[in-house]
Amino acid sequence: MRAALWIALATFALTACLSDAPEAGGGYGLAGYDPGATSQKAACEGRGGAFKPGGASGALACFMTPKDAGKSCSTSSECSTGNCLARSQSCSPIEPLFGCNELLDAEGRRVTLCVE
Repeated sequence: MRAALWIALATFALTACLSDAPEAGGGYGLAGYDPGATSQKAACEGRGGAFKPGGASGALACFMTPKDAGKSCSTSSECSTGNCLARSQSCSPIEPLFGCNELLDAEGRRVTLCVE
């Protein structure tokens, strides 16, 4: 009887460790596998981008170089991406812009934007 109780408690404890969250990659049984990534990669590269991991999560993203990259700016509205880098006062060289960056807002004020 005591052994059955210990087995039941151990089973309960191990079951509590299981996650209800879907598996990375859509739950296809292969960690990191995403069946849509192939078509997303092709579409990204077709637009001239680079499909690669980014941000803290390492999620795949399409990195593009904006047409106005490096152009001088004093407000966010002067850049196609809306990202005017405060330090260099130039439009961001890449989109999406991950990490924490000081930007100039629509009124030219310095703000910090963090994207992970």
